[in-house]
Amino acid sequence: PTHHMANRFVRTSKYRHVFANQPKRDDIWDGVRMTKSAWDSDWVAASSKFVAIAWQTGGGGAVGILDASKPGKLEPTKVPLVTGHKGAILDLDFDPFNDHIFATCSEDCTAKIWKLPEAGLEDGAQFEEDLQTLRGHKRKVGVVKYHPTCGNVVATAAQDYDTKIWDIASGECKLTVVGHTNIIQSLDWNYDGSLLVSNAKDKKLRIIDPRQQAIAGEAPSHVGVKGGRALWLGKHDKVLSVGFGTGASREYIIHDPKKLDTPLLKQNLDNSSGVIMPFYDEDSDLLFLAGKGDGGIRYYEVDPDADQKNMIFPVTTYRTNDSTAGCGAVNRRHCDVNKNEIIRLYQVTGAQVRPLSFQVPRKSDLFQDDLFPPCRGDEPSIELAAWLGGENATPKLVSLEGGFKPTEKKAVEIKKVEEVKELSALEQKKKLEELEKRVVYLEAELAKRDAKIKELEG
Repeated sequence: PTHHMANRFVRTSKYRHVFANQPKRDDIWDGVRMTKSAWDSDWVAASSKFVAIAWQTGGGGAVGILDASKPGKLEPTKVPLVTGHKGAILDLDFDPFNDHIFATCSEDCTAKIWKLPEAGLEDGAQFEEDLQTLRGHKRKVGVVKYHPTCGNVVATAAQDYDTKIWDIASGECKLTVVGHTNIIQSLDWNYDGSLLVSNAKDKKLRIIDPRQQAIAGEAPSHVGVKGGRALWLGKHDKVLSVGFGTGASREYIIHDPKKLDTPLLKQNLDNSSGVIMPFYDEDSDLLFLAGKGDGGIRYYEVDPDADQKNMIFPVTTYRTNDSTAGCGAVNRRHCDVNKNEIIRLYQVTGAQVRPLSFQVPRKSDLFQDDLFPPCRGDEPSIELAAWLGGENATPKLVSLEGGFKPTEKKAVEIKKVEEVKELSALEQKKKLEELEKRVVYLEAELAKRDAKIKELEG
């Protein structure tokens, strides 16, 4: 019996001992001014070259750009800012195929695409030249998410309750999905980019089929009024949502998109009040839950296809005394295979950004192919026309043995959509006064001319 007991308590898993060290002072950025917006977003997006953070500025939309290779003390006036939005930034996401391109969305009803120069931005730069502006939503745009397999495509969700799919090259909205009845709080693409999952303020989780421009299914998610999120469990056809249950407790639910009416698993976490930011590593099936205001980041090993009892196991919690305000993950291909780093999270706490490198301890220095199966590379696997026509493609995978080698980037032809100037109320009033004056002047000129004609006829 003792042997049986031992087995029950110690699962055999290569991720049982995953850990992250507290970063050293030299590895931390200090002097960050993250936005204080009340909207729920991660506020951080990262590529191998840059860490982008929604920045607190007077008058709205700025993103602070940090050089991923140069942590340290930041001079407030020297942090380069991307400043082109007329309202606060509500979400940002890096292009999965280009480390220099990212998307933002804003209270100004638009999303924008930005391309950072090869060498990065100069200290103190104010970078205003966007690559493309996506116009079409009628309210604040709260969520932006790059398509995982098709290049230059993003999904957005706005407070007009619409979800839109955009072709960045032309700036055109290709698909619009209606059917949400309240604010959409999160969007996530599935593994091959054929479906989206959303979580909305009407306490429902929805599976969106963008090419049918339809809601393919919906289910109750969390009864609490505070923010919730939903995401796909990597390569599996399962969905996890996080939110608040009865009595304001935090919880997660695992759903099967094909049988949405009965949740596979529902688990209470605690009674903390911060919204949870979930991150999922599709290659290790590890789930990280970073709660806003929490000192710790919990992580779990997930087996989405197992039975209910064996579906999710707590690994441990990364603990710190400082609370998380924002968090972003970097693509698996940019992790350091020499350290057996399986995910890197950039945690914002107070005025600091801390890189948290989660690693698997191993004695060997050799490449650990069981920890690093081929992962998503930096090339799209399907063209937009084919995807719009109904085709799907799984991501193009690359080996990380010897480290990731980026592919040559081809320049994308972008037809920039020119802005039609909307006049403010004040400008409209001025314009009207000018036109009225002009009418009075022309009427007087006509009267003079009439008098002159009469005189000549007489």
